[in-house]
Amino acid sequence: MAKSKYIYICNQCGYESSKWNGKCPSCNAWNSFEEDVVQTSNSSGKSTQSAPDLSEQILELEQIGIENDVRYDTGIGELNRVLGGGLVKGSLVLLGGEPGIGKSTILLQICQFLGKEHSVLYVSGEESARQIKLRAKRLNVDTENLYILTSTDAEAIAETIASCTPDIAIIDSIQTVSISRISSSPGSVTQVRECTNLFMHTAKNLEIPVIIVGHVNKDGAIAGPKVMEHIVDAVLYFEGERHQSYRLLRAVKNRFGSTNEIGVFEMLDKGLQEVENPSQMLLEGRPVNVSGTCVACVMEGTRPILAEVQALASKTSYSAPRRMVTGFDFNRLNIIIAVLEKRLGIYMGSLDVYLNIVGGFKLDEPAGDLPVAMALYSGIMDKQIDDGLIAFGEIGLGGEIRSVSHIEQRIREAERMGFTTCIIPKQSAGSINPAKYNINIIPASTLKQAFSVIK
Repeated sequence: MAKSKYIYICNQCGYESSKWNGKCPSCNAWNSFEEDVVQTSNSSGKSTQSAPDLSEQILELEQIGIENDVRYDTGIGELNRVLGGGLVKGSLVLLGGEPGIGKSTILLQICQFLGKEHSVLYVSGEESARQIKLRAKRLNVDTENLYILTSTDAEAIAETIASCTPDIAIIDSIQTVSISRISSSPGSVTQVRECTNLFMHTAKNLEIPVIIVGHVNKDGAIAGPKVMEHIVDAVLYFEGERHQSYRLLRAVKNRFGSTNEIGVFEMLDKGLQEVENPSQMLLEGRPVNVSGTCVACVMEGTRPILAEVQALASKTSYSAPRRMVTGFDFNRLNIIIAVLEKRLGIYMGSLDVYLNIVGGFKLDEPAGDLPVAMALYSGIMDKQIDDGLIAFGEIGLGGEIRSVSHIEQRIREAERMGFTTCIIPKQSAGSINPAKYNINIIPASTLKQAFSVIK
């Protein structure tokens, strides 16, 4: 006979323990353990049924066919880019983000396009059908192939999907649904994991793509154990400040495409609108004749994006100078400051340094080192950088500028956006032909050579 046993599970990483701990030994999270009840096997430990033989289901790789319409077009180019070309049949996609960031909005918008040729079942455990109708009316969603179901019973939802067989199913959200035979409350580690497993089997067996919405915790990660992210095929994050109109959609995991692509959206009154030219968006409103600004070019997958770097240095009134960073790695900034002090003699021990990447964009690529250094130098020396200048390169501890990848794509994007001068690593200059570009290319091997361009 099966017996019940109490265990404690970390709601951050899924670590299991026989007793409660104030701090998780796996992820070091505090107060993250939740009590749960698990069913143990019978006392004899022997299985009452023998496992079935699956040898007849083994297929050779060449026997497995791929249909031409293996992906669904969502109607939103930026979303298709992040998904790797569209929504794959039988895939399970997890969409996470902070409350109010636009998760439900973008899902209703793709329902309008998918509803032209496919049937869509939208399951909501948070809102009533009337509330969904009001939001659909605001977003001008009026397709006849969109069906609404309000339920929190995961097993009933899976049975409904199996009986109705829609082309696409959407679950909003995974934290609100539960399995009745599990004693844990909705949103707990066990419920989230088991419900995700249930929807995964439904999606694979019926070849129906299922999109599930996940809430995030205070640290910005999707609430629930990391094992939930291992179960699904793709994990998408909506990023951006709620008080800003721009949103970034980033793939953290994707079994059917690259995880380096991003989608850029703008939140308007009538929903999310694609931003096809993110560089132009991030460079809008650039200050004129102001020191401490430089333009960087970073690669997000196959897409080059230009972003403005702003740096401000002022005399400190504290015993230890302040370092404030937005959109850039704090430790990387300290390394660049140390290189400037050691290799160029620019002392900043008595200066507060503030660094900002405009537009809520995150500069997390080594190619952003050189524009950050140039913005710092421009701000400290109060020398203006020409508006038509752009720079990219990695900085070494010896003050050298090291090569970066995708050099041609970066130069093409700078040329398209109207820049006239481009500072690149000297090591990368040998792989390009400057005569092909209508832009002045200046190779630099050290920071001193790059700073000599600033008059």
